[in-house]
Amino acid sequence: MKKFGLLLAGGIAAAVLLSTIVPMIGLAVSLVLLYLIFKQFLKAKSTCAKIGLGIVGFIVLVASIHNVPAVIGLVAAYVLYLVYKNWNRNKVSKVKEDLDPFTNFEKQWNELNKF
Repeated sequence: MKKFGLLLAGGIAAAVLLSTIVPMIGLAVSLVLLYLIFKQFLKAKSTCAKIGLGIVGFIVLVASIHNVPAVIGLVAAYVLYLVYKNWNRNKVSKVKEDLDPFTNFEKQWNELNKF
């Protein structure tokens, strides 16, 4: 049952990730452009260049805000990673030690006889 739940969650996460690939690429490109425009804005000496870069930066900022649903794709990628990580995890079962003194004696006697 656990494998079915992981398969279902992985399938949904994969579908969401595939549907948000283009917005994720758009967000990455717009953030890189915004960074480059900001660096040029800091280097610009004339007021006209700063105004022009400010306007272009604002347009790119609006474009990057438009691609914010790509964050859902990042969450889906993280969920897909968790599903992949938990797929082959084995259950850890604790071995319950018996408190019966005769069982412990027999176990210790067998260990001593091995030598």
